Amino acid sequence: MNYQSIITATALAVSTVAMAQTPSLSKYSDIEKFVGAEAAPNRPDKFQFMADGSFYLSLSKDGTKIIKYDTRTGKEVETLFDTSKTRETSIETIEGYVVSPDGSKLLVWTDKEPIYRHSFTAKYYFYELRSRLLKPLSTEHERQQAPVFSPDGRMVAFVAENNIFIKKLDYGTEVPVTTDGKTNHVINGVPDWCYQEEFDTTGSMAWAPDNLTLCFIKYNESNVPEYTFPLYDGYCNPMPQYELYPGEFTYKYPVAGQSVAKTSVHSYDVETRKTKNIKLPGTQIEYIPRITYAYSPERLIVTTLNRAQNRMEIYSVNPKSTVAKSLLVEQADAWLSPQTYQNATMEPDGIVIFSERSGYQHLYKYSYSGTLTRTISSGDFDVDTYYGQDAKGNYYMRSNCSGAINRVLCRVDVKGNMTTLSPAQGYVNSTFAPDMTYYMQNFSTSTTPPVYTVCNNSGKSVRTIEDNSSYAAKYASAPKAEFITVPSAGIQLNGYVIKPANNSSRLPVIMYQYSGPESQEVLNRWSMGWANYYATQGYAVVCVDGRGTGGRGRDFSRIVYKQLGHYESIDQVNAAKHIASQPWADKNKIGIFGWSYGGYEAIMASSITDAPYAAAVAVAPVTDWRYYDAIYTERFMLTPNENESGYRQASCHTHISNRCCPLLIMSGTADDNVHIANTIQYVNKMQEQGTWCDLLLFPNKNHSINGCNSRSIVYARMLDYFKKNM
Repeated sequence: MNYQSIITATALAVSTVAMAQTPSLSKYSDIEKFVGAEAAPNRPDKFQFMADGSFYLSLSKDGTKIIKYDTRTGKEVETLFDTSKTRETSIETIEGYVVSPDGSKLLVWTDKEPIYRHSFTAKYYFYELRSRLLKPLSTEHERQQAPVFSPDGRMVAFVAENNIFIKKLDYGTEVPVTTDGKTNHVINGVPDWCYQEEFDTTGSMAWAPDNLTLCFIKYNESNVPEYTFPLYDGYCNPMPQYELYPGEFTYKYPVAGQSVAKTSVHSYDVETRKTKNIKLPGTQIEYIPRITYAYSPERLIVTTLNRAQNRMEIYSVNPKSTVAKSLLVEQADAWLSPQTYQNATMEPDGIVIFSERSGYQHLYKYSYSGTLTRTISSGDFDVDTYYGQDAKGNYYMRSNCSGAINRVLCRVDVKGNMTTLSPAQGYVNSTFAPDMTYYMQNFSTSTTPPVYTVCNNSGKSVRTIEDNSSYAAKYASAPKAEFITVPSAGIQLNGYVIKPANNSSRLPVIMYQYSGPESQEVLNRWSMGWANYYATQGYAVVCVDGRGTGGRGRDFSRIVYKQLGHYESIDQVNAAKHIASQPWADKNKIGIFGWSYGGYEAIMASSITDAPYAAAVAVAPVTDWRYYDAIYTERFMLTPNENESGYRQASCHTHISNRCCPLLIMSGTADDNVHIANTIQYVNKMQEQGTWCDLLLFPNKNHSINGCNSRSIVYARMLDYFKKNM
């Protein structure tokens, strides 16, 4: 072969290798079946019971009609709303709807734009059922947020540009309630970022039952530090104005130990248009997660928390006189479960709250004078959802009384006897009618997709709305989860494994986990996603819920208090070692993966000296709790000043020199939850110590890294990484 031939052959060989090694989503063309929209089972769209339970509403799949159905027969009764038959205003489709309390009107919306992960603005319209008149909710503000009907359906309170307005529908007039709203300073009627993310709320307004008073929370975030991240042109929802010079997004984000928004409660008199400040007498009030009326215009219930989130105090306030009295105090030696202060339920004769005072989460009822009147549930299991009480005095709830990985619907009668209304093995979600006569049950297991059934309150099935039979057939041959237990530190941990079908050799294993306090991944419910796809590619995927996670009582979760990352890492490493010893596993090919808290734990567990991992992947990880938001972090860690050593040991930075394997980090540059600064600072610390990791960034993507094909790229890149390193 002559010299030129050698050069040509060499160039061709290099070119061929380069082409073969070029990463591409096309290598995993079938991944979309498992991580795309088609992987989600069918479900009733925008299902909503009407007041008496005899009828329900559903939005048509094309978003043009709201149809009323007979609950028992499933027959269409009438079309409540049709975009082609409205008067005065025309819109093509709607994205959602709210029925007024008196049933005479609808609020519908379109053109939704997200603010943060859970909140949005939209163009709202109100619709009169009798006249078919459709009108914009506001003629002065193009977009609105968090509208709330008055009880008589004649007014709507809404937020625009951080201020509250009341639209009087009878007269078409719009009245300002507040005028001091200002971006990144004062928000009226809707919560700031931190409340939305960590207290699970998007609205902070409450109408009095007599329609005469509107109460609301004001969030003053003037002293909260700002956080700014860049915006780029991007390929998905492009912003061409930032092609040459990046833009930026700035908002208020309190990290651990920094100033949080100052909250205050106010009442607005609809007739006099005067606003009163409501001063609460407590001295341990940092947060106000909820306000709501309790069956009287003179009884506004205000729920408060101290900064450490281990003491809740509930007040009853007369908004007219502004007199407040304490109803009850609930406190703990660690954090209070968010269920306690986020899901108190007002009933005509008292308040139902969650409490872990017995060691497990149960329901307790208090009178409006603050007296404990009934312990509704008890036992060595947790209740995680309360649905309400029917006319006969029966209470309905969801619990894991048949095992930590199951969720069943239960009824407790007036004598305290508990009856299970759904199958003992599996996972149920229920939506009850307001009068508690019927409910829609969504039931699945790890091997059976969701079936949606209408049942009466005795648990008897009336009819099936969606059985997902065609969907089940589509995934019939897909690998499914098998439940296992794994030993660690003298206890048995719950887990599952998804293996390839007909495997005959030792398998590479990916250990998946989330691990966050009170979270739970190992559940007997349907899931079809990346893990099932990886099993088709020859991998076993194992998930283990270690100490700190939920579903197993207070002591099991609270062990991680003030020392995040410690016990979780011990349990994940022990679980990996146990799996490595199994005859079906390749002990030299064990990887670990997690997202968000799971990304944090993937780094922490792989930074234990004798960890058996060959590779680790962390998506959107927290790397130091000093960088994360105050409400979440301080709930478990207190402030950095109060727990300096705890923060140091819980930091991924502290353990860089111990990391046992290659690491891939993936982050979105526009993550408003776990800032990319977590990744940048960790990379910086690694470089300072003379080491590095692999990194993939997603421009303009948030914490979920959704949109276009980005989610598929996340899982394709991870699979590529594990193939390379395992």
